[in-house]
Amino acid sequence: MTDEHDILRVIEDTEAPVEDAAPAWKVAVIDDDDAVHEGTRFALYDYSLHGAGLDILSARSAAEGRELMRAVPDIAVILLDVVMETDDAGLKLVDYIRTELKNEAVRIILRTGQPGQAPERQVIVDYDINDYKAKTELTADKLFTALTAALRGYQQIQRMVETRRGLDMNIEGAAVSAVKSLSAVSSVLAL
Repeated sequence: MTDEHDILRVIEDTEAPVEDAAPAWKVAVIDDDDAVHEGTRFALYDYSLHGAGLDILSARSAAEGRELMRAVPDIAVILLDVVMETDDAGLKLVDYIRTELKNEAVRIILRTGQPGQAPERQVIVDYDINDYKAKTELTADKLFTALTAALRGYQQIQRMVETRRGLDMNIEGAAVSAVKSLSAVSSVLAL
C-alpha cells in the first residue's frame, strides 16, 4: 500500500523567467569581403564582456558604413577595412565618422589586407583610429584582445559622458536656483 506521501507528482516544465541580461555590445564589421564577416562572426560567436554578448552589424562598403553609422549611433566598435570601393574608402569613412557625425566615442579598429596601401605609422598619426591590424596577423585570440580593449575604452568614454551630463544638470540646477534667489531678493528690495 502507498500512502499519499509516497506519490510522485509530475510538474510540467515551464520556461524559466528570463533575467535581465545586459544589452549586447554593438560592433560593426565594415568590409567588402564576405569571408571577413563570416570569420569575424565565427571567431566571436561566444564573446561576452560584463555579461553582455555582441550584436554584430554588417556593412559591405564605405557607403553602407555611412548609412549604418547614421542609423545606429551607439555602435561601440567598428572593425573597418581600408580598401573597399577605393584604395582609401575606409580612411574617408573614419574622417566622416569623426568630423561629419562628430562621433568620438566609437572605437575604430582598422583592418587591412594590404598594409602597403595605408602605412601604419602614417595612418595612426593622420586618422583618429584606435588600433591598426593587418588581417593576416589578426588571429581569433588577437581579435578577442583588440575587441576587449576597444570595448573597455568605449565603456570609459560612456562613463565620462554620463558624468559630464550629471555635472551639467547640477550646474543648470544651481543656475536656476541662483536666478530664483536673485529674483526673490530683488522683489524684497523693491518693496
